[in-house]
Amino acid sequence: MTEQEHRAYARVGLLGNPSDMYGGKTLSFTISNFWATVHLAPSDDGGPLVIRPHPRHDLVDFASLPQLVTRLQNEGYNGGVRLLMAICKVFYSHCIQHGIALKEQNFTLSYDTNIPRQAGLSGSSAIICAALSCLLDFYNVRHLIKVEIRPNIILDAEKELGIVAGLQDRVAQVYGGLVYMDFGKEHMDTLGHGVYTPLDINLLPPLHLIYADNPSDSGKVHSTVRQRWLDGEEFIISSMEEVARLALDGRKALLDKNYRELARLMNRNFDLRRQMFGDDVIGTVNIKMVEAARSVGAAAKFTGSGGAVVALCPDGEAQVLLLEKACRDAGFLVQRIQVAPSPLPLTEGNPPF
Repeated sequence: MTEQEHRAYARVGLLGNPSDMYGGKTLSFTISNFWATVHLAPSDDGGPLVIRPHPRHDLVDFASLPQLVTRLQNEGYNGGVRLLMAICKVFYSHCIQHGIALKEQNFTLSYDTNIPRQAGLSGSSAIICAALSCLLDFYNVRHLIKVEIRPNIILDAEKELGIVAGLQDRVAQVYGGLVYMDFGKEHMDTLGHGVYTPLDINLLPPLHLIYADNPSDSGKVHSTVRQRWLDGEEFIISSMEEVARLALDGRKALLDKNYRELARLMNRNFDLRRQMFGDDVIGTVNIKMVEAARSVGAAAKFTGSGGAVVALCPDGEAQVLLLEKACRDAGFLVQRIQVAPSPLPLTEGNPPF
């Protein structure tokens, strides 16, 4: 069996987040600006199964105690080894539960990533998604695990590690490109997953990514929104329903190429999120990124749960120059988004339209 290498891209939630965890709808796409790569090399006969630590992200040797502390402050305690181990366990369990036979051969898994940490670009699930693709091809079972099920497997691996998340990011990274997702209760109850519709990436206008070099203040106060939703609080329920409708309206705006309407919807999405979660949860740096974009008339919202912002300049290139200057002056990084096309053959997913 030959070696495997797969790449999964960072994800941008364009509209609808965070309603994917609340039976809602989202529009998301993957970007080729940042990615994670996983490499699988078959072991020699009788060789062990190896999960190889990354020389930087899984660092255990330090020059000094201050260096250790700085590393933990900037990147946290957890690297990618635990992600690779979790997807191996969940993949194996899924195959056993569904009667999918796996050959008896070991392998070595290694990874690399340039997705900024804590930037709301779904870096952890990108590593898991790329690893799952390697496992599917190494064991030659891709045809036995449907594409719409794969995001659930990735999410299960993250749940294994105590990561709280919804399906949106994993769907975007499995399908690639631009995807409209409907997580309505009727779909989740009857299918076990949402209904996912790939769209033509050429429907998207030029977009920009804004992020902080060190997003340490990304809202460290625990959110009570989930519990308030479970408790039936009317404001949270109605606001989440409106956030979900923004994704549906955004899909129409894209199909009509009505980018001013898209800008309005993006701004509304952030405003609703801010009202629900509050500034202490959202974080000062995150708010400043949105305000920097809005100061020049650009629309802006989070790419995910905070740490990075997606911006749309409906007035064209002159406004882009103003956006770039405003972000630089505020100390933020900004770059034009390159949308990553879907890696799936048309037989695996719905054909784009």
